Amino acid sequence: MEKDKKTYLKTLFSGNIRQYTMLIALIGIWLIFSVLTKGVFISPRNLSNLFLQSVAVAIVAVGMTFIIVTRNIDLSVGSVAAFTGAVAAFLQVKLGWPTGFALLASVLSGLLIGVWHGFWSGYRLVPSFIVTLASMMIFRGAVLGITKGETIAPLSDTFRLIGQHYLSHKFSIAVGVLTIICFIIYDLNRRRQRVKYGFAVSSIFRQSLRILFVVAAIVAFFTILISNRGVPYSVLLLMLLAFIFHFIAKNTVFGRQLYAIGGNPDAATLSGVNINKKIMFMFMIFGVITAVSGIVLTSRLNAATTSAGQGMELDVIAAVVIGGTSLLGGEGTVLGSVIGALIMASLDNGMSLMDTEITYQYIIKGMILLLAVWMDIATKKRT
Repeated sequence: MEKDKKTYLKTLFSGNIRQYTMLIALIGIWLIFSVLTKGVFISPRNLSNLFLQSVAVAIVAVGMTFIIVTRNIDLSVGSVAAFTGAVAAFLQVKLGWPTGFALLASVLSGLLIGVWHGFWSGYRLVPSFIVTLASMMIFRGAVLGITKGETIAPLSDTFRLIGQHYLSHKFSIAVGVLTIICFIIYDLNRRRQRVKYGFAVSSIFRQSLRILFVVAAIVAFFTILISNRGVPYSVLLLMLLAFIFHFIAKNTVFGRQLYAIGGNPDAATLSGVNINKKIMFMFMIFGVITAVSGIVLTSRLNAATTSAGQGMELDVIAAVVIGGTSLLGGEGTVLGSVIGALIMASLDNGMSLMDTEITYQYIIKGMILLLAVWMDIATKKRT
């Protein structure tokens, strides 16, 4: 039994070593920029803005985790986010639709795009790289068609509320307390389930330390936001989506099947998994997620523009890979992808504060992505 526990802990650590590394890297990046900017980076106002700026990318990264886990990829997220955002803005500004109907139309357009991607990738077996590369050009053209090359603005107050408004301080505190309670209940319930089915668990002391560490991180996160203007609605939306997708990944048959497809497609087929159907369903969900990101982006900018979402696909893929999701499939977590998005946003924010030339910004981000992929391959070889 003791040997099983040691094996379990070793496996747990080795399986999450990249996430631990990335978490340490995130803290290191924050410390370095705090010193280099003489404390400006670590100020509540700047960190709150950093969280706000990273939301659109983080939302897509949450969904992209499932895409890459199954050995697929989506290169069209920037164009699709811009297109779905433009649809909502066009319907409201040009046709006078109420915010609710405009948002619903945007989400439905994302769902249809997901069906399109799922059909070609899942049932016609065209590599998702090619399918989404084509969509990247198709929907960038569609954005130009909708906007006619002009900015569509201004949006209504209810639309802007999604990307620009904040919860009051009282509600922000309540959300923070609720988050801590939910995490403790989830963690203890997970331990109870493992004990019930005879799986090895860490000691009470180790689990208590882990809970204390996470609770401290949650308190720090909410303290930063409350010290500024409160929790932004868009950050609240990201937290909700991250929780839902984490739950799907860990606690549902569908989530486990996606990991099985990415880990060993042949074994998944032999065990009765309908891969075509799962790929189709996965792309449909991802289309909706991308539309939500497009709505947040458009709301934050208070406009739909032709340049919206350009380069987003690279930031999203980099965030997911840096966050520990393997390009070889079968491994990755939603929380890791959110951390990856924070790392990318922190690099952008920190280097902008230091007034670093854009040339060096691209070089540094590219080198970090290269190192993350190398770590992925090196870790795979050892295992």
